[in-house]
Amino acid sequence: MPVQQESLDGLNTDHLQADLKGRSVRGGLLTLTSQGAQFLIQSIATVVLARLLTPANFGLVAMVSTVTGLATAFADLGLSEATIQRKEISHDQVSVLFWINVAIGLGLMLVTAALAPVLARFYRDPRLVNITLLLSLTFLIGGLRVQPDALLKRQMRFSSLAIRDVASYALAVPVAITMAWRGAGYWALVALPLTLNLTQMVLSWVMVRWRPGLPRRDAEVGSMIAFGGNVAASYFIITVSRSADNVLIGWYSGAGPLGLYSRACNLLMLPVRQLSALAASVAIPAFSRIQGDPERFARYYLRAVNLIMWISAPVFGFLFVAAQPVIVLVLGNQWRAAAPVFQILAISALGQLLLESTIWLFVSRGHSQQLLRLLLIISPIIVGSYAIGLPFGIKGVALSGSLVLLAILPWMLKFAFRGTNLTLERLGRALLYPIALCLAGVFLAELALHLIAPQRIFSQLPVVALSFAAAYSLSAFIPPVREEIMSLRKLSSELRPSSQTV
Repeated sequence: MPVQQESLDGLNTDHLQADLKGRSVRGGLLTLTSQGAQFLIQSIATVVLARLLTPANFGLVAMVSTVTGLATAFADLGLSEATIQRKEISHDQVSVLFWINVAIGLGLMLVTAALAPVLARFYRDPRLVNITLLLSLTFLIGGLRVQPDALLKRQMRFSSLAIRDVASYALAVPVAITMAWRGAGYWALVALPLTLNLTQMVLSWVMVRWRPGLPRRDAEVGSMIAFGGNVAASYFIITVSRSADNVLIGWYSGAGPLGLYSRACNLLMLPVRQLSALAASVAIPAFSRIQGDPERFARYYLRAVNLIMWISAPVFGFLFVAAQPVIVLVLGNQWRAAAPVFQILAISALGQLLLESTIWLFVSRGHSQQLLRLLLIISPIIVGSYAIGLPFGIKGVALSGSLVLLAILPWMLKFAFRGTNLTLERLGRALLYPIALCLAGVFLAELALHLIAPQRIFSQLPVVALSFAAAYSLSAFIPPVREEIMSLRKLSSELRPSSQTV
């Protein structure tokens, strides 16, 4: 097949409409399997690296990654979402977007490298210069992979994405562990994202059925750049909000407390990121295809949120109750001081997932300006909450940030629902049973720990697990809960393969 024709076939999405719901569900299953494998590999990396390295090692790299993460959010200029969301797109348009992404990646790499001495002076640690120089390479690598990634998602090629992601982690994590075992220290943490991003970039190009052409002035990408710019600015603001706590702690308290806080945060955010990435990878392409049908759009959203809550609520409820044994088991006894932070952050974990879901609504409908407007309002509030908690240590930062997020979440959701058939009342009905059962599990687990009072820290884990299992088993006797669980099981009928490949 000629290269030009193959590239055009890689842009077409007409075949997705015939089996969009089934493709979305099967794609979700594939992505869930992939995310599960990635979660397992990352968990192994977390356990092993936490025992081979010190909190200060993690704190040093976190000082750089929290700052470079701000540029990462802006690195693709939102042009991946522009490619995914647009109903019709041409080869010339994607080619122009590709070269823009490459130019942005190169520019960010050079700017980050130039800022290396500035970061070293800000944090008062000269080791940050070389760390920053190496991590700056991720921007150029990222610029090269933006459009291939976007086209794979636009085509809903979930099996290709799953293979790519699992293979990349399967290579990057052993590289990092081997370096740490041989005494490389914090360089092992630098090697992990570099190896991961490079492998994903190479595999994306191998899998995608598209090759860029030379940029043309008449490609008419102005509206896509405007849309993408708003999305990129929104992601940048989100990253500022999420990174501000790390930046403030690193500046105020140093590498040691930052290492404790960042490990607790990253360990908790690992399942949050896995679930949100799973949902977004399926929801945004699917919602983009049905944006013209408001009621169908609303039903898909509520169904997706309901399913995510049934999966995530018991996980975060368990982590809230068993915070200390989980931290000691996963990270080791030297990280015990991170347990209170881990427990506090678990309070807002479900809120983080709901906040992520608002991004699907804005991006899939092409309403990037409204997303940007919302984030410009809430970002100063969230950053301010971290500053308020700073004098009270890392627990104060975690508590103030969590409480403020939960307080403003209903207003954020109401804003995101404008122009749709969604309401807070409909969302509340979708969340009622999974949240209520989670709270029941927390109550029963806390009661069991108080009555049984296991002396050994690891004896607490089976007590908490059995308490949650009992709570969820007893819920089967409540007819509305039983009906909702049975309705979720009906999704299995939609997993039957169709004539199209996923």
